[in-house]
Amino acid sequence: MARDKAVPLDETSLTWKYFGDWRGILLGLWAGSMQNMHPQLGAGVEEHSRFFDERWERLYRSLYPIYGVVYDGDRAEQTAVAIRGYHTTIKGVDKQGRPYSALNPETFFWAHATFAMGPIVVNRYFGDRLDAADKEQLYAESVQWYRLYGMTMRNVPPDWASFEAYWNDMCENGLEDNVATRAVLDIRGLERPPFLTWLPQPAWRLARIPIAKGYLWITIGMYPAPVRKMLGLRWTRLDEIALTALGRVVAWTWKLLPFDRRFHPRARSAWRRTRGELPSSAPLVETPARNLPPAERRELPQHYSPTAS
Repeated sequence: MARDKAVPLDETSLTWKYFGDWRGILLGLWAGSMQNMHPQLGAGVEEHSRFFDERWERLYRSLYPIYGVVYDGDRAEQTAVAIRGYHTTIKGVDKQGRPYSALNPETFFWAHATFAMGPIVVNRYFGDRLDAADKEQLYAESVQWYRLYGMTMRNVPPDWASFEAYWNDMCENGLEDNVATRAVLDIRGLERPPFLTWLPQPAWRLARIPIAKGYLWITIGMYPAPVRKMLGLRWTRLDEIALTALGRVVAWTWKLLPFDRRFHPRARSAWRRTRGELPSSAPLVETPARNLPPAERRELPQHYSPTAS
C-alpha cells in the first residue's frame, strides 16, 4: 500500500458527490468532539489551539483546505502537504505525562477517520440510504485521498470491514472523556457566526439558546452508543424517532436545492472546472477575510491563512 502512487479523486468518485456538501455542517460538533476524544489529539487541542476563542472562524476557514484535498484535482496533493505542515509544531507531553504529537500516524489517521465516516453518518441521518458497496467505495476513496498527505500507510485498515472494526474498537476502548471534548460541546456562550454580524447581539443571544440545544441534541444522536455511554449522555427511543423524522425532512428538502448550491465554495468551483465553466487552472477558492485568524496569529505555522503576507 505504501508504494502506491497518490492519485487525487475526481468527479467520478462517490466522495465528490457527498463530501463537500453543506449538510456536513450538521456534523461540526460531532466531528470536533470525536476527534478530541483521541487522547493525543485532545491534548494537542487543549495545549496548542485557540479554537475556543474563534469557533466559527476556525471551523469555516478549515473547511477550505480540508475539502481541497478531495476537490483540488492536480493541486490536491499540494493542499494535503500544506495541511500536514500545519501540524508539525503540535507536540508535547500531556498533563498525565503522556507524550503526544499531531503527526503521530495513529493520531493523524484518527482525525482522517472522522472525515471518512462523515459522508456515511450524514447519509445515515440526513440523506441517501447507502448500501455495503457504497460504504466500501467511500472508504476505498478515503484511503486514496489520505495517501496524498504523504503519511505512512502501514496503520491504515485495508477495507471497509477492517475500518469498521477499527472504528468500533476506538469508540469502545480508544477514546476518552477529556477537557477538549467537553469544551467543544459547551456552546452555550457561542458567539455570532461571521456571516451574521448584522444581527443585533440581543437577538443572537435569544436565538442561540434553541440553536445550541438543537445542535447538541443532533450530535448526541449521531454518536455511537459507546461514546454516549462514556460521556454520560442520555438518548431515548423517542429521541431516535424524532431525529429520524427530522433527517427525512432534511433529506427530501435537500433534493429541491439546485445542485451547485448544495456544495461548499471549494467543492462548487471544482464541479464548475469539470464542466468547463472555469478553466482548469483557475485559482482555488480560499476562505474570505472574515474567517481569518486574528492578525497577530496569521503567521503562526499551525494556521491556514491564505491572504497573510
